[in-house]
Amino acid sequence: MAPMAPMAARTVSAPSGTRLRGDDTGMSIAHEQPEVSGIAGRVKRLIVDNLHLDGLTPEMIDEQAPLFGEGLGLDSVDALELVVAVEKEFGIKIKSNEIGREVFSSVASLARFIAGRV
Repeated sequence: MAPMAPMAARTVSAPSGTRLRGDDTGMSIAHEQPEVSGIAGRVKRLIVDNLHLDGLTPEMIDEQAPLFGEGLGLDSVDALELVVAVEKEFGIKIKSNEIGREVFSSVASLARFIAGRV
């Protein structure tokens, strides 16, 4: 009998939005959405704790709202402080060419960026 070739990894979508990853060792569950949600909560806490925004609580921050301009009204100094706080909190390094309007446009986009790095 010929030896069986190893099965390739495959991703199957579950109805709940949870990804199931099957390989030759069985099935494991990867919870992507809760991870990003948890990171977003931590980012909100960093914003409140490190940027000293008077009267603001993490619960008051809309994850989709802009961080700069009309949203929270952060400025370039706040952006630098937020980068340092994110690097320290999540143990990642953010290169200057990765700091862009898209990544730092909202808590949600920043959380997705961080989730991809941790």
